[in-house]
Amino acid sequence: MSSQHVSSTAATGREPRWLDAQQQAQWRAYLDGTVRFIEALSRDHEERSSVSLNEYELLVRLSESPDHTLRMSALADGLARSRSRVTHTVARMEARGLVRRSASVGDRRGVNCAMTPEGYDALVAAAPAHVAAVRRYMVDVLTPEQFRALGEAMAAVAQACKADDDA
Repeated sequence: MSSQHVSSTAATGREPRWLDAQQQAQWRAYLDGTVRFIEALSRDHEERSSVSLNEYELLVRLSESPDHTLRMSALADGLARSRSRVTHTVARMEARGLVRRSASVGDRRGVNCAMTPEGYDALVAAAPAHVAAVRRYMVDVLTPEQFRALGEAMAAVAQACKADDDA
């Protein structure tokens, strides 16, 4: 803890605001629940789907966009992943015929990603198991009030992180 204390104090010039015992317990519960939730969803996708959880989320974003197409940079931003990571995922999916990349009309530097009919079929096939897993591990475990509060809380966290990234 002393090296954290020294580096934190040196970086900010002030004492860190440590978590109290209740905050620490809630923070650790959040970390534990998040990791276990994502692992459970990923495992479900591996066992029941032809697409991984990351690929599924990418296909969902494309399915919700006009012409099932998004600029690669917008896709990365929407997925809150690095452009490099999205580029690698798209390359694997493109090799399997789920998406295709093309130059952006009117912008030679821009690249679009479009879902193919095969990608749409994979999304439709994966959706029932995905939704069932989300319900089993989260929606049906929480009360409606807890689920609403979780959504509101994570939206606030995402906004703060995005604002920090943009600064």
